[in-house]
Amino acid sequence: METSVNFILPDHEEFYKWSLETDITKWALRFACDMITIVVTGERSYLMASYYNILSNKKVKNSNTAIEDPERFIQGIKNHLSGFTYFLYFSPFLHYHIPFIKDQVKATLKNWDYLFKIIDLIIEKRRKEIEEILVGDELRNDMLITLIVTNTVRDINRTNNGRDNISRPITDDKIRANLLDSFQDGIDTTANTFSFIVYYICKHHHVKKKIVDEIDSIFLSKTFFHLKYDDLLKLEYCDAIINENLNNKVRNKFSLLTFGGGLRICPGRRLAIIELLFLMVILFGKYEVELVDMNAPLKVKSKATTTCGELPIKIKLRK
Repeated sequence: METSVNFILPDHEEFYKWSLETDITKWALRFACDMITIVVTGERSYLMASYYNILSNKKVKNSNTAIEDPERFIQGIKNHLSGFTYFLYFSPFLHYHIPFIKDQVKATLKNWDYLFKIIDLIIEKRRKEIEEILVGDELRNDMLITLIVTNTVRDINRTNNGRDNISRPITDDKIRANLLDSFQDGIDTTANTFSFIVYYICKHHHVKKKIVDEIDSIFLSKTFFHLKYDDLLKLEYCDAIINENLNNKVRNKFSLLTFGGGLRICPGRRLAIIELLFLMVILFGKYEVELVDMNAPLKVKSKATTTCGELPIKIKLRK
């Protein structure tokens, strides 16, 4: 894996006086959605660009987006997570007879219908694209194509084991369930973990300095990061910070394990850690980062999942 991120910066003092206050949680959510969309569909959602267009007078044009109205989609994913609690903690009787709960359940079901529709359109579009490709021709490599062609004539790993219930192709309902799980887990976990990491790094200046020193020792330019997988693996201190942050959230036996453990550990755990390392390099390698209010407590919301409600930071370009 290799990615280039290029920053072209004017060489004058006034430019480095630029600063920005922003909520990093909103950017982290959209970055995570952009990344998981590429992994799942092989296409882009342009959530980062979409959010930039909301905040900036200068607009970025995007084409061939995998998700129509990506801002609504990311809100739908957030609502999906919060709405799940009403089915987790309340009985079916309460769903239909307690006014407040009834309204929330109705809104949650409506949101699920929306998400199902969007994902079904993605699946339908990809099926049509596959049908136009000759059997035997190479298909591109992404999760959606793998799910669609599994146990079909296009499956290069197909074996005939004589058990029809195992060798049948995956239905669209099951593909949709896999995609929804991937969006939900791939967005929420990564985005919130990164927000927690930023908070604790900014609270401890000696830790932030060691992170910046390590990034500078591996990526020599602050304006051009040629990110390679092997170089990201060299960020041992940054990796330790990620693991320490995860451990801080599970100091008692009733805490939530971010990536689970044992046989049921999250299969996307390593991908999420690579994304977190990537974000740390881009944010702390290019910018000086501070909390807007050093004395403000971390805003945590706990429902079905533990999330960072808001994290205002101030950034300015490093010299």
